[in-house]
Amino acid sequence: MAKKAPSKTESPTPEMGARERLDLLDRQIADALAQRQALVAQLAGGVRRVAYLGPEDSFSHLTALERFGEAADLVPVATIHAVFEEVAGGSCELGVVPLENSTHGRVTDTLEAFAGTAVAICGEAPMRIHHCLLGQGPRSAIGRVVSKPQALAQCSHWLAEHLPGVETVPYGSTSDAARLASEDPSVAAIASKQAGHRHGLEVLAPNIEDQKDNVTRFAVIGPKAAAPTGDDKTALMFELAHEPGALADGMAVFKKEQLNLTWIESFPIPGSRTADLSGGRYLFFVELVGHQDDAGVGRAVASLGEKCLQLRVLGSYARGKVLG
Repeated sequence: MAKKAPSKTESPTPEMGARERLDLLDRQIADALAQRQALVAQLAGGVRRVAYLGPEDSFSHLTALERFGEAADLVPVATIHAVFEEVAGGSCELGVVPLENSTHGRVTDTLEAFAGTAVAICGEAPMRIHHCLLGQGPRSAIGRVVSKPQALAQCSHWLAEHLPGVETVPYGSTSDAARLASEDPSVAAIASKQAGHRHGLEVLAPNIEDQKDNVTRFAVIGPKAAAPTGDDKTALMFELAHEPGALADGMAVFKKEQLNLTWIESFPIPGSRTADLSGGRYLFFVELVGHQDDAGVGRAVASLGEKCLQLRVLGSYARGKVLG
């Protein structure tokens, strides 16, 4: 049987405009990164390297464990931007980053990183978040409560009712807050029960989140979108002209193609404020039901592209089941 000839690398043509050449380059970079990471995985025996916002027992770590299992090579990094850098540079095949919380909304560091890094969303992992009050002794001995700002906000009503007047102190991560509480008996931490076990702390109060349906949706990022499954979503990022009706005209393309939107955010573009600081440019993030390979989604993206100053398909991915 004759061997199949290798496919030719797509090359720019004189007829291509600047945007088409840029799109082609983005596709070639994504394909090259995917090939590199496949070879890395092959050399490692198929073990996936997955970056996450550390340290261990953070909710990003627990989500990565639930999503990929203990067989994966989970790599803790210090910031959300570092997760993107690990994936964009090819050091890790995938990354896990928080996207939005059901109580307090978007995670701005993640949106900012999407704006500046050429990676794709290839999965989602909604995770139930249960916060515990951790410490060494009784509540009456607590002088400070430390945790990540988002965790403090998600438990603010409980804290006001059960620990009135106790100082709350923002900290870099829930896991590091637990470590600090293990070193100072006057400090309590808000973190996962797993972080409490690691640092030898008592669970002084379990499940103290204000909203009992508290869920953080994490994005799985990689070099390219996932293949269609029949139950998919697609995320877009775009900028429109700052003029009356521009957003309404942009949103109309989704109605025309009967596409249901599941998420929409606006985000100010860093460094875009006017001289008098009275205005600036914005990026819009939209998620819709369907895969980017679906005909209706393709038509909507093409139509939206004609109305945008910039447009990027962040990726398509299977609808995720809630973990935890």
